[in-house]
Amino acid sequence: MTDDLRSAGAPTLEDVARAAGVSRATVSRVVNGVRNVDPVIQEAVRRAVSVTGYTPNRAARSLVTRRADAIALVVSGAGVEPEDSDVGASGAEVSGGGSEAGASGDGSSFTAQVFADPFFGRVVTGVVNYLRPRGMHPVLMFAESSRAREDVVGYLRQGRADGALVVSTHAEDPLPALIAEAGLAAVLFARPARPVPVSYVDLAHQDGARLAAEHLLGRGCRRIATISGPLDVPAGQARLTGFRDTMARHGHPYIPIVEGQFTQESGEAAMERLLAEHPDLDGVFAANDLMALGACHVLRERGRSVPGDVAVVGFDDSSAALACRPPLTTVRQPVEGMAAEMTRLLLDRLSRPDGPVTSVIFEPELVVRGSA
Repeated sequence: MTDDLRSAGAPTLEDVARAAGVSRATVSRVVNGVRNVDPVIQEAVRRAVSVTGYTPNRAARSLVTRRADAIALVVSGAGVEPEDSDVGASGAEVSGGGSEAGASGDGSSFTAQVFADPFFGRVVTGVVNYLRPRGMHPVLMFAESSRAREDVVGYLRQGRADGALVVSTHAEDPLPALIAEAGLAAVLFARPARPVPVSYVDLAHQDGARLAAEHLLGRGCRRIATISGPLDVPAGQARLTGFRDTMARHGHPYIPIVEGQFTQESGEAAMERLLAEHPDLDGVFAANDLMALGACHVLRERGRSVPGDVAVVGFDDSSAALACRPPLTTVRQPVEGMAAEMTRLLLDRLSRPDGPVTSVIFEPELVVRGSA
């Protein structure tokens, strides 16, 4: 940047126009992405922008493009509070790095559960890593109540975000349908329990559970139990179905099941119950890594070696898998890649509003470590 521009303050469109030898209107068209500008002129304007150090004013640009250049990342539950609840949607821009946490009437409790789950941090990482090179950041919002869901829909209607990436934690969550009915741009992380015309990304959960079952059987385990996820969550249902179906195909029609809540504490409680009711079990599939971590902790306390006495397989390949001792054999869910693809689908929807609703299903992978 030249000394005279430095002394004059922040560079303006007029400064760029003088440096490029074009009109201010032409600079504005290039900066705002108008396509019918001669490529030679576009390049001259870009060079001038670089030389002058000009930074577009986002507020002014939004008036031209009618875009906020912001995306809402919404973690939504199915809680319903009394009509006079003061709990609304909280919003904060995420500039760094989903949760399967349960809904709660207490907003702070809900957010605490979300942040305690490594799954959510992986979703944020995937979203931020995709948006950052494009000069965008997500606005983090929680929608754990009727009031909060209304706030999210209102926020989007007002154009404060161009669209929403929705991580829904319960089958009964009404937010996807509310967004669809309002005609707002959105993409879901995970297949919705009820059909709605909204694009989504998901994992082939039943195939992942099949990998876990086949691995335990291949190790010679014959008295196998499972700690399922919450059965009001579609992923929990699918993982249980896939595991039971595979076991039945291999001659094991009855599998002891204890329902967990995708938390370490619920995994510990479930493992205690399984040991009390089936003390001779030799294999356990936990529907996520946090519950598997809890199960391994209880097994050690009860003097059972892992995997010598009981083999344990988790699901997700999260940070909990490496924190476990021994490290968990687990089914990998490529959460960061799924979150990035979810973001790509949303940006594509914003550029092509009349494009078709679509889905992208990722394939799971078994990661073998020390626990099985």
